[in-house]
Amino acid sequence: MCGLCGELSLNDVPASAAAVAAMTASMARRGPDGAGLWSNGHAALGHRRLKIIDLSERAQQPMVDPSLGVSVAFNGCIYNYKALRGELEAKGYKFFSDGDTEVVLKAWHAWGHDAPKRFNGMFAFAIVERDTGKVTLVRDRLGIKPLYYSEIPGRRVRFASSLSALLAAGDVDTSIDPVALNHYMSFHAVVPPPRTILKGVRKVEPGTIVSFDDKGKRSDHRYWTLNFGRSGDDARRSREEWRELVHTALRKAVDRRMVADVPVGVLLSGGLDSSLIVALLAEAGQKDLKTFSIGFESVNGEIGDEFKYSDIVAEHFGTEHRQLFIKSKELIARLPETIEAMSEPMVSYDNVGFYLLSKEVAKHVKVVQSGQGADEVFAGYHWYPPMVNANDPVEAYAGAFFDRDFAEYKEIMEPAAVGGDDARDYVTRHFASPGADEAVDKALRIDSTVMLVDDPVKRVDNMTMAWGLEARVPFLDHELVELAARVPADEKIRDGGKGILKDIGRTVIPAEVIDRPKGYFPVPALKYIEGPVLDFVRQALDAPAARNRGLIKRAYIDKLLDAPKDHITRLRGSKLWQVALLELWLQAHKL
Repeated sequence: MCGLCGELSLNDVPASAAAVAAMTASMARRGPDGAGLWSNGHAALGHRRLKIIDLSERAQQPMVDPSLGVSVAFNGCIYNYKALRGELEAKGYKFFSDGDTEVVLKAWHAWGHDAPKRFNGMFAFAIVERDTGKVTLVRDRLGIKPLYYSEIPGRRVRFASSLSALLAAGDVDTSIDPVALNHYMSFHAVVPPPRTILKGVRKVEPGTIVSFDDKGKRSDHRYWTLNFGRSGDDARRSREEWRELVHTALRKAVDRRMVADVPVGVLLSGGLDSSLIVALLAEAGQKDLKTFSIGFESVNGEIGDEFKYSDIVAEHFGTEHRQLFIKSKELIARLPETIEAMSEPMVSYDNVGFYLLSKEVAKHVKVVQSGQGADEVFAGYHWYPPMVNANDPVEAYAGAFFDRDFAEYKEIMEPAAVGGDDARDYVTRHFASPGADEAVDKALRIDSTVMLVDDPVKRVDNMTMAWGLEARVPFLDHELVELAARVPADEKIRDGGKGILKDIGRTVIPAEVIDRPKGYFPVPALKYIEGPVLDFVRQALDAPAARNRGLIKRAYIDKLLDAPKDHITRLRGSKLWQVALLELWLQAHKL
């Protein structure tokens, strides 16, 4: 797990060593164990290293193989790298290190665009080919690892693991992308790739290879898509057969993510998903497992922790458990640095929770498993059941998930900032694309391949990597995700959602953790904006930069500030926090 960056120069001027060095330095927290720079003139790579597999200097990056003419900067983990190494050795390749980075390098040389199809893991990497001058960017199937880029046609291409690294190099168009702004304000702050909130920065789409030749000509190749089609055999399977298939696949996914040369812990919320991970690790004989949970002060009668349930699981499986309790005063004090750690604006209240939890966890382990993805893959959210018989799937989905419709958007935004109903149009196109015929499958597909990528998964990557902590997400094992897509929708949505996972859970974890109302990662102090949080928000929105921004009408901002609790989204989020977070992020990055 690391941070990567680089530049491809297109005008016979050497790639900027200073720019690559600046990007590399800005990602020091992603990789505190080492740094490296490499250049062949027209292309340069930078890397920050977090040592997880092959702790020796032989695995230092950027990694270069002069005999093959290939160089790589890699972020992530290939869980099946040992098996792939065996295949490559059988083809005659020789290895000088013992980690997965060299497997990525040689797999690319051996199989080219087919190489990522063979990888089981989370990954983003950049390949420079000496003989062709080509630079290729690759992102894993479910976008677990981030990869941003910035193009200036005819001059250069830059890329990095974080958007802020590109800003550190300078020469980026930082004006607001109006399409992305509509997504942010409508699609629950989700900005689908390739866009970001800034016009001058894009992100590689999950499951995609983006190549630039030595003249800057770009080509995109999608190597993976998620298909919800079901075979005749699938239709004939019993509930017990599906349960056993999913249980086996999940067991394998959790086991794969123990591949490391350092200890691996678990972020234990006390919910079904993380409890299942602990149970399956215990079932596999894992000893001395370290688990971690976080809680906050209660506000307005809303409990700020789920320690009751995480304690049950920790005691049942005998883990070495640590609780982190955060007082509201400390939470507020940490908000500025949490926002600065965001590669893009993210409104979820639990960003600060993951940030503070990661700080504590990183003192004890370098790698953790986490339960993100289970709700999107196995239908845990409340908007899935109504989708089953929806006559208008787009309307049903937008009515449940969107923060505001286009009429409200036009009313609250400055006229110059208003374009089209872009978020709604995006969902319409996505739902119409082949591979998901049923309405609930359309919702599950967009959530597991778009919303999940640019909300929960991005949140976990940004907040854990801010402390040099690697988070692995077994529910996003691509083989498990492909299997889940074939599971009949009614097996997923029954029993209040995630029915099939609850069936598995009842065989391995205490029932009181399962048979209870669904919990979320609670941060009450941010849900109910008042007192010091309101003061913090007001200061940002009253700043000259905010008043001169020309995006959101001032009268609307004042209305939100006057009565924050009166303006709540369909998903019970604060409209004030959404508006303020965008401004806070822009100011944190000096934009």
